[in-house]
Amino acid sequence: MSLRHAVLGLLAESPASGYDLMKTFDLSLAHVWPATQSQVYGELNKLTAAHLIEVASHGPRGRKEYAITDAGRAELHHWLTEVEPVGPQRHDGLLRVFFLGVLTPLEARTYLLQQAERAARAHTLYRDLADAGVWEEEMIAVYGRIALEYGLRQTAMVEDWANWAAREITSEQARRARESVGEQAQAQAQTQAQAQTQAQTEDQAKAPDRAQDQTEAQEQAQQQRGNRASGRRTSRR
Repeated sequence: MSLRHAVLGLLAESPASGYDLMKTFDLSLAHVWPATQSQVYGELNKLTAAHLIEVASHGPRGRKEYAITDAGRAELHHWLTEVEPVGPQRHDGLLRVFFLGVLTPLEARTYLLQQAERAARAHTLYRDLADAGVWEEEMIAVYGRIALEYGLRQTAMVEDWANWAAREITSEQARRARESVGEQAQAQAQTQAQAQTQAQTEDQAKAPDRAQDQTEAQEQAQQQRGNRASGRRTSRR
């Protein structure tokens, strides 16, 4: 429900139209909680129906300006003070790092250096936003700048970590780990080969017995057919 509370938070600053809200999203909140125009306008309709906001005024070409209600302020206050924040519990990029050992060292280093480049590009975007001069003397701008600083520091940290991790791929510990995995794989392959050879040997040893059993089974079946034929001739007489 964070989009709902983002809209409430913006309207708590001052009344605004859907167009005004989208401009604010594009300039700041989109870097934390992106939303499309249809999502924002859909949320405005839901909040109005829930009496958390209201249409404060009408303008030309169907323009509506929304304002937060007392119930909306109470909901926003409840969310800010009593609802535990939910952080990212799943990180696809870090999950892959756990299994980079199945790649070659070059492939693993390439993956990590790509993460460093991606973080560097994101850091540049945050820096451009910080230097764009859009931070006016408003409460949303003051605390928005604080949130932007998180993005700046996080992307700088990720870039530094990814470059460090890429160097770790060639460390002595990583080399020993790869050698250990290789030795285990070789030992496993040898064990499987030995088991297969033993199975083939046992199969060959049992072949004469199976052939004899098959011959005896054929003779027994032939004898039974002969007995049945003899019985039929006796009954006809």
